[in-house]
Amino acid sequence: MLYTVFFPNTCTSNSCSISYPRIKVPIFHQKHSAPTRLQVSASTAQPNGVKTEYTPWLIVGLGNPGNKYHGTRHNVGFEMVDRISQVEGIVMNTIQSKALVGIGSIGQVPVLLAKPQTYMNFSGEAVGSLAAYYQVPLRHILLVYDEMSLPNGVLRLQPKGGHGHHNGVKSVMEHLDGRREFPRFCIGIGNPPGTMDMKAFLLQKFSPTERRQVDAALEQGIEAARRLVLEGFSGQVKRFNLGQKYKYHQV
Repeated sequence: MLYTVFFPNTCTSNSCSISYPRIKVPIFHQKHSAPTRLQVSASTAQPNGVKTEYTPWLIVGLGNPGNKYHGTRHNVGFEMVDRISQVEGIVMNTIQSKALVGIGSIGQVPVLLAKPQTYMNFSGEAVGSLAAYYQVPLRHILLVYDEMSLPNGVLRLQPKGGHGHHNGVKSVMEHLDGRREFPRFCIGIGNPPGTMDMKAFLLQKFSPTERRQVDAALEQGIEAARRLVLEGFSGQVKRFNLGQKYKYHQV
């Protein structure tokens, strides 16, 4: 079971392994490639003696760094990653590839949590570099971000998609060679009221009622993210999305 692994010669569990193949990383574009590549993996022995290998997940929350943006609508991706970090006991105290990162596990699956410190519109610089460095496949890069097309506090998990005019998602796609086949965890923030400027709306804090809805959604999101990491896009995820779609509908 993998908990905290960062430096090349450090490992806190007998079941995690780190290898350093002396090859360059061609998978994603990155401006500063490391000369070697760190591979973090975890395995567990089954009763029949066969070891099960686990592919790591990279869970990235999008947002803007600094106290000025804390608690704003555009930063709910950061908040979701913070909640996962707290519940799973993954300490985020290291800067790597322009992101605040933490390495640990959900169950026995190795997980990297990241909050890009590049500001929203350049988030891809961090995501592309981390995905390449840790050899995380596209299907295991979970991007968490705010979504105006969803009502406030409504969540949605998707296996892939476009950028939907979200500049942070657009940047990530650009740094993943234009690929869109990576999971997304959308957190609804609703649309600007009336003729309110969209930028002003995104950088505004939630009202007390909206805040309660978002806090409840983030709690639900922790379990949803955990199930996704452990089970993939199973029937549980489909039921989760359906429940979220109608969570505010009264029969």
